[in-house]
Amino acid sequence: MVTSSAPGKVYLFGEHAVVYGEPAVPCAIERRATVTATEREDAALRVRAGDLTLDGFTVEYNGDTSGTPDVDVDQPLLEAAMGYVNEAIEQARDAADRPEAGFDVTVDSAIPLGAGLGSSAAVVVAAIDAATRELGVALDAEEIAERAYRVELEVQNGEASRADTFCSTMGGAVRVEGEDCRRLEDVPNLPFVIGYDGGSGDTGALVSGVRSLRSEYDFAADTVAAIGDLVRRGERALAAEDLDELGRLMDFNHGLLAALGVSARSLDAMVWAAREASAKGAKLTGAGGGGCIVALDDSTGTETALDYTPGCERAFRADLDTDGVRVERA
Repeated sequence: MVTSSAPGKVYLFGEHAVVYGEPAVPCAIERRATVTATEREDAALRVRAGDLTLDGFTVEYNGDTSGTPDVDVDQPLLEAAMGYVNEAIEQARDAADRPEAGFDVTVDSAIPLGAGLGSSAAVVVAAIDAATRELGVALDAEEIAERAYRVELEVQNGEASRADTFCSTMGGAVRVEGEDCRRLEDVPNLPFVIGYDGGSGDTGALVSGVRSLRSEYDFAADTVAAIGDLVRRGERALAAEDLDELGRLMDFNHGLLAALGVSARSLDAMVWAAREASAKGAKLTGAGGGGCIVALDDSTGTETALDYTPGCERAFRADLDTDGVRVERA
């Protein structure tokens, strides 16, 4: 039995634009998904998934997504979550050259499912690490990140970027631009405050919507390119540890994402509540459409303001996590 964990993430800048080769800077946060893998004597896959949202639910299945359980979670989210685990185990089998290996897998996560905090990437990264180690193979971080990216690419019908899985594998703040992925060094602790509306967006539909706008309107394509320019400026502010400038750029990034149609009333309300409190800046994080916003604030003001914002189900702090995937128990 091997247990591994991997962190979730927020986007400081660059979601959606990263799909088109523009740079993005995701940051790992101190909320983790934990996966335990135990080899079975037969070839079956049995998965127990608990706490896949902040409030949690538990579901068991046998690796076949054709008959999904009846639980109070959006069915597309549940089917996707099951698909991520199945594909991660396939990657582990391939890495160990053990195509018939069976597993009992337990997944627990403190990361809201489908809310823009990289829940799927964290589960996939931790599952690949735990399952391969259980089969006697220890992969280096680069191969884990590559195999986790293949999982997301498969489940998301070719629309995934490397950003989420690379960040979850490496930890800290990372820079992703197409195939070029690297960890940023000497990054200050970033005082993140996260607001969660209790919902989630349909990542595939939101990515497809941006693609359609970008194809139809030149100014939408210019907006995507502008996000890339903003990220490059944000990198300079991050290197200079200029949190005021980072906050201003986060505000600008949210406006550009809203122009691309991926914000929501609840996200905008939380962003404005954070800005009107004491946040240096705030924006949606992830695909959008619902889920989470991230604000930059080292005081208690933003968290308190979000607690009283209609539509915000939960607010919490989540500092930068400098650890990526790691073994918790072997």
